[in-house]
Amino acid sequence: MRNIGITCIFLAITLLNSASSILHREFKISKVVIDAGHGGHDPGTHGRKYKEKDIALAIALKVGKYIEQNVPDVQVVYTRKDDSYVPLDKRADIANKADADLFISIHVNSIPNNTTYGTETWVMGLHRSESNLEVAKRENSVILLDEDYKERYEGFDPNSPESYILFSLTQDAYYESSLKMAQKVEHQFKTRVGRNSRGVKQAGFVVLYKTAMPSVLVETGFITNPQEEDYLGSERGQDLLASGIYRAFKEYKLEVETVN
Repeated sequence: MRNIGITCIFLAITLLNSASSILHREFKISKVVIDAGHGGHDPGTHGRKYKEKDIALAIALKVGKYIEQNVPDVQVVYTRKDDSYVPLDKRADIANKADADLFISIHVNSIPNNTTYGTETWVMGLHRSESNLEVAKRENSVILLDEDYKERYEGFDPNSPESYILFSLTQDAYYESSLKMAQKVEHQFKTRVGRNSRGVKQAGFVVLYKTAMPSVLVETGFITNPQEEDYLGSERGQDLLASGIYRAFKEYKLEVETVN
């Protein structure tokens, strides 16, 4: 009986150590995917002087560099590092195959009203307003550049409001974690970078829908606003925006690993 008792104690200790190891791996942020929106024959939106694809890439590379230099235990994976076209489903596939812990997609906003300015960070969800739907439609319309988009995106039509209903089936899995990261990005933009934060919003983005990890889509400003376009196209503006996203990531990583 004594031997059985000792054996049970050792078994319990082994199981506890094993469980602790599993939890540690599960909640450690060790790999992040940085996604520069658009690229190649998909320029995204544009202003008087700049294109979204170029600004998004510049900021994405800077975010990745900040992480690589200051958080060496995190591996950074890029969906693109040059002016190449990457389909939306391929971007998500890169993140899923890498088994990433976080996905950050970087974009530039636009709107017919050229006085609108500020940052927005989006999480996966159903659109709550017509303006939210229009943002999702614009970003999702990229799939129309793919010849076989109906088969690749399972019949999804980016211009049909009804198509967005399917997103409600899977939107909750990483919602809370995505929301935490999004809130930290907007907080950094507002308090440290000095930008006008338009807050955290949600809508049905294909690139977020397809990722199997917490994911955010960052609209760094409105290229249709002349003053904000100059800021987005400047080295200083890109540095500051990238540093804000980087600090938000570092806060998110610390919070997730500490709490768990």
